[in-house]
Amino acid sequence: MSKTSRITKIAALTAAIVFPLGLAACSGGDSASAGGEPSAAASSAPASSMAPSPSMSMESSGSADAPFGAACSKVPTSGKGSFDGMSKDPVATAASNNPLLTTLVAAVGKAGLGDTLNTTDDITVFAPTDDAFAKLDKKTMDAAMKDPKGLLTDVLTLHVVPGRLAPSELAGEHKTLNGATIKVEGSGEDFTVDGKAMVLCGNVQTANATVYIIDQVLLPKS
Repeated sequence: MSKTSRITKIAALTAAIVFPLGLAACSGGDSASAGGEPSAAASSAPASSMAPSPSMSMESSGSADAPFGAACSKVPTSGKGSFDGMSKDPVATAASNNPLLTTLVAAVGKAGLGDTLNTTDDITVFAPTDDAFAKLDKKTMDAAMKDPKGLLTDVLTLHVVPGRLAPSELAGEHKTLNGATIKVEGSGEDFTVDGKAMVLCGNVQTANATVYIIDQVLLPKS
């Protein structure tokens, strides 16, 4: 082989090695270009390496603070009666937009407690559903509605506790606005109030209250 041929062959081998290395170096530096555009290699990276997984996103957005319970599915998904809509209104107004609480809202109006509930900061409300009122003895219900400033007010204020109770703070004894004490038992997403009323949809936020929707009406012990 002539000297010229050997030089030509060496040059070709050198180019074969250097050229791919040069491409790798160029692609590695694209993301630092003046325009700041990501390289093609970065753009084709798996999505899982560039964005948090759905579970990570839920954890970072505080999913533990979300409402819980089987009856939550009956709450509208949009509008003023939705969880988002209720969070923007004070509690009596928010309840008036919730289709599960029409009887409670009527009772609150009858007792003249709407403004009191709306203007009291940081309270927890145990809100009986329409079905809960329907299960109440008719004689008791009629007596309460005929005595709005007495028995009805006593019944309704038994469902209100000062302070906004998170689910982790719910279990225990709590003094209500009528001066009596109620006892909540349970943990996680399973709670009972005074040993009988079950929380159907809990940790519902309004502008000034945390609401736990329950399946029975609490009555004064005396």
